[in-house]
Amino acid sequence: MDEDYYDIDAILAENHKVQCTFKVTIPDMGHLDGGSERDIKPLTKANVPMWMAYILIYSDYADFNIPPPFSSKVQNALNAEAKSVKLCNLVGQGGVWYAFGQMIMRLLNDVPANEMSELLVKTFRARLPEVIDQAQHFASINTATAGGGSADPSAAFREGLDGTERELFTLAQMAVQSTRKWYSQSDVPK
Repeated sequence: MDEDYYDIDAILAENHKVQCTFKVTIPDMGHLDGGSERDIKPLTKANVPMWMAYILIYSDYADFNIPPPFSSKVQNALNAEAKSVKLCNLVGQGGVWYAFGQMIMRLLNDVPANEMSELLVKTFRARLPEVIDQAQHFASINTATAGGGSADPSAAFREGLDGTERELFTLAQMAVQSTRKWYSQSDVPK
């Protein structure tokens, strides 16, 4: 993921919320945890967006808990069969699980950050062949049934993919279609 200010995936990932536990009293910010208190007291837990969590954690005002999309339950499911986990259901908002994981990594110390990195890479590597295979499969189905119906048979498969995987899926489909077009044009005698 880019560090680009205008990158939509970065914007979506930074708006995901993480639960922070405050270490100090923060005056006039009680509205952050949705309570009626004027101030945030130590040990108060509140869900704050990632962009705010950076400030709070690096200023040593709060600690954070690993968000549910990266819990041990999810890690166990990914280790058992990464292809069967619908990553987009874990994070919502366009399903940017990998981007959110990268942002969480930046908040962690060395060992947990390395573990998170290994989880993201292992998951991506386990899922990528299936994404490309299905993209090629659905591209050939769409070519064979062109003009038949308007329903997209690949939509159900794409629903469970992360935003990055959906982009790769679309690129792989376009590559198959471009290759098929090139082959068909090169067979024409001149």
